[in-house]
Amino acid sequence: MRLVTDEERRSRLAVRHALAPAQQADSPEAVTRALTALHSTEPASPYLSCWARMPRVEVAEVDRALHDDRSLVKQLAMRRTLFVFPRDLLPAVWPSASARVAATERSRMAKDVVRTGLADDGEVWLDAARAEVLDVLARTPDGLTAAQIREAVPRIAVKVQGTSGETWSGPRVLTQLGASADVVRGRNTGRWNVSRPLWTLTPTWLGDLAPLPSAADGYRELVRRWLYSFGPGTESDLVWWLGSTRAAVRTALRELGALEVRLEDASVAYLLPDDEDVVPGPGDWAALLPVLDPTVMGWQGRGFYLGPHKDRLFDTRGNVGTSAWVNGRMVGCWVQDDAGTVTVRLVEDVSPGARQSLDAAAARLTEWLDGLRIGTVYRSPAMS
Repeated sequence: MRLVTDEERRSRLAVRHALAPAQQADSPEAVTRALTALHSTEPASPYLSCWARMPRVEVAEVDRALHDDRSLVKQLAMRRTLFVFPRDLLPAVWPSASARVAATERSRMAKDVVRTGLADDGEVWLDAARAEVLDVLARTPDGLTAAQIREAVPRIAVKVQGTSGETWSGPRVLTQLGASADVVRGRNTGRWNVSRPLWTLTPTWLGDLAPLPSAADGYRELVRRWLYSFGPGTESDLVWWLGSTRAAVRTALRELGALEVRLEDASVAYLLPDDEDVVPGPGDWAALLPVLDPTVMGWQGRGFYLGPHKDRLFDTRGNVGTSAWVNGRMVGCWVQDDAGTVTVRLVEDVSPGARQSLDAAAARLTEWLDGLRIGTVYRSPAMS
């Protein structure tokens, strides 16, 4: 069984994720394909993930991919997380990762509807809400904001008590309909770092949709792309990233003929069968990545790039804040002051040359943001 060292894993990360200078991407679509999908829980993150991996990118270029060409599409999927996917990957996502989230969300909401006393049958209430929302959107092809839909569909203008004491509002119905691919987040009515989408019927936004594959086929394609982007990775990495069952992962690995390799910690991990060759190191590099960047959130086992810094760079719920990278390792984070100036905070010593590269990246990001401050709810201890 071939050994893939931590050093080689860091080389693969730099090359496959378009982070090393010679491997940077030439479009937002290329960035997204390199990473399989971009995290979009925070609206600024896809833009900043592209900025970190392209020699030059403007906000309008990412907007073009999302809203004009629609080659990239926001979709709720793995672990109830909002992602930006390449459009051609959606048929694999919808019947697998998204369908799993949609079913879980619907079951929870149906029980909450009954508990709150809105209806005796939560499933019937949700079916009626779905029909009314889709009817309203069918009559407004340009889409509506959540507030406009709530006004047009009084049924969802409600507050619902959840099982753990939290309260959710009617527009959460839109979240469930987004997971089930009935609706999609269309054009954004806010600035690029704020999410105020016009909810739109999926066929209206994307056109005629091809027949969907089975859930197993969808998972297999997701695993195939993940292995190219993030491999080698363990079975546990894949189960965590997909938010799926171990059985689904094992089936996909078997059908792909995935190759078993050994990691430095003696774990068994997997590569695609035609991806066994050693990936040479790309040379020195440094990067500043945004909150919840997909490189950071790609594995459950993060020791090969994170080292001892989890408690400093992740919050208590396992969400990563901003991060500073040198040669495949997280070495700190970045923050902005009141004027929007970006500065790097290190959690370990780096060489003078690496520090100079990080400071240069901070200066470029300060210029690119042009005074705009990026807020976040995912602040790591190092950022505070």
